Amino acid sequence: MSGPTLQGGGTGAGTVVEMQRFQARASLTPIRQAEAYWTALRDGGDVPLRTQIDPRGLQDLLEYAFVIERVAPGIARIRLAGQHMTSAFGMELRGMPLSAVFAPAARDEIKNALVETFDAPAVCELSLTSEARYGHPAFNAHMILLPLKSDLGDVSRALGVLVSEWDGNTPSSARFKVTGAVSRHVSGPQHRSPDRPADHATGTGFREPAAGYRADCPRLRLVKSDP
Repeated sequence: MSGPTLQGGGTGAGTVVEMQRFQARASLTPIRQAEAYWTALRDGGDVPLRTQIDPRGLQDLLEYAFVIERVAPGIARIRLAGQHMTSAFGMELRGMPLSAVFAPAARDEIKNALVETFDAPAVCELSLTSEARYGHPAFNAHMILLPLKSDLGDVSRALGVLVSEWDGNTPSSARFKVTGAVSRHVSGPQHRSPDRPADHATGTGFREPAAGYRADCPRLRLVKSDP
């Protein structure tokens, strides 16, 4: 039996992305798996639509994944957050700005990364280290931001993955500092995000689990935007 598949949203009817070939490559980290998945969804080099992202195709890395929505230049809020991210920070992150997980001194850098992700658009990778606070040792982390188009065709969403050395036991209240950043511009046709808050299109970041979606699979929590 073949592995999880994703129905493509491009102009070619019947386009299906097979995820088994990515999942079978044990050497891929969640960061690289997510990028390979996102790349496979690109239609003629275009930025994928958010509705093309199916949790079933990302089931092996959902705990590390999150989805953000651009609300203003350099500002994005967290719509969905995986368990690794919420547990590491010991709090519910949905609806919060992405900058909330960064130290104040790093917020200009994350603002620049968000502008690059949505406006270029670009794939952005950040090397991070946490602050050592309240008896918690510092730990390193890596984040990738992969731009997505909304239902209206503007680049105002992003699929993110955060992988860290957090020990998985005691929640950390530390915030991240940026120790390195790399961006790669996305080539091909796309609509750049307008210099205004993102429109609230109908639907959700990831689609809601389809009928028959296994309850024992890891999944992200759904955050619905206020109208």
